[in-house]
Amino acid sequence: MFAEERQQQIAELVAGTGRVSVTHLAERFRITTETVRRDLATLENAGTVRRVHGGAVAANRFSTTEESVTERAIQRPDQKIRIAEAALALIPRTSPGSVLIDGGTTTEVLADLLARRTAVEPSDGTGPRADLVAVTHALPIASRLSSIPGIALDILGGRVRGITQVAVGQSTVEAAGRIRPDIAFIGTNGIHASFGLSTPDPEEAAVKAAFVHSARRIVVLADSSKLDTETLVQFASLKDLDTLITDSEPGPELAAALEDAGVDVVIA
Repeated sequence: MFAEERQQQIAELVAGTGRVSVTHLAERFRITTETVRRDLATLENAGTVRRVHGGAVAANRFSTTEESVTERAIQRPDQKIRIAEAALALIPRTSPGSVLIDGGTTTEVLADLLARRTAVEPSDGTGPRADLVAVTHALPIASRLSSIPGIALDILGGRVRGITQVAVGQSTVEAAGRIRPDIAFIGTNGIHASFGLSTPDPEEAAVKAAFVHSARRIVVLADSSKLDTETLVQFASLKDLDTLITDSEPGPELAAALEDAGVDVVIA
């Protein structure tokens, strides 16, 4: 294979997945890591990719890059459904309890599945069914759960960020600190071996950090495009997590870091 042809394929991989690693490319094309780095340097000079530690990302992908919920909602729908279904299985069907659902398009799918399941579940026949308490700061999730019998909705208020449709600010952080939900389902823009979980906006990072510190169990929902990714603001370390639900096996470095941190990885 000519170098130009290989570089074109590398550029297409980056465009399709958002990120590639030097190790993966070396194995895929059966070339040395030094050759991979030269290819990436050529592509970076051409403005096609941007080199980062251990690999490369799309040239327009920066630590502050953030798409709207509308844009993200149509991306990777099958993977998000599988992840959400695996998350739903962690919520008991009959025992009353409390869940916190963070903002995000995958957590929105979880809310939709939870609403559908709860709406059709009968009482056990011994009396009124105990409501599941659902806490959120996300307007789309609140809208989906607000009218479902069997769910008692608690909305955390604050200033709403238009791009993500979630409440942020000091009042949201303080409200999160006053609750202790049984399980929190957290979204993230990136999950990285050394940097942990991150998001582009400092105010959203503060709210997510408060969620992580408040809940008894932390479950992160992240499709594989978020793996090995760093964005601007860290809000949790891997050791803060109990479970990661994703759609693809993490790379060797991230997998080792997750194991060292004692995180249960579920591949949906």
